[in-house]
Amino acid sequence: MFGISWAEFVVILLVAILVVPARYWPDVARAIARLVKFIRGIIWKITDASEKIKNQIELEQPIDEIVNTTTRDMLDTISVKRKSRKKRVGAK
Repeated sequence: MFGISWAEFVVILLVAILVVPARYWPDVARAIARLVKFIRGIIWKITDASEKIKNQIELEQPIDEIVNTTTRDMLDTISVKRKSRKKRVGAK
């Protein structure tokens, strides 16, 4: 978690409990709750944006495949016509 181990986190928590007077604990708890809510909101927004990007990429991928196959088919058709024309010209 954030590059610290659970043991370090417990030590930090114990020091915070000893340093912060008991009358401020509710205020500290509210501030931590607001911070957690804010971070969760950011995570949800990032997750939502990444899902939208993923869906958009999935929608665009079939279009790219259609364009590629159509282009390949057209090029194959043109090359077949050129080969058959060369054979006819060579036969005369």
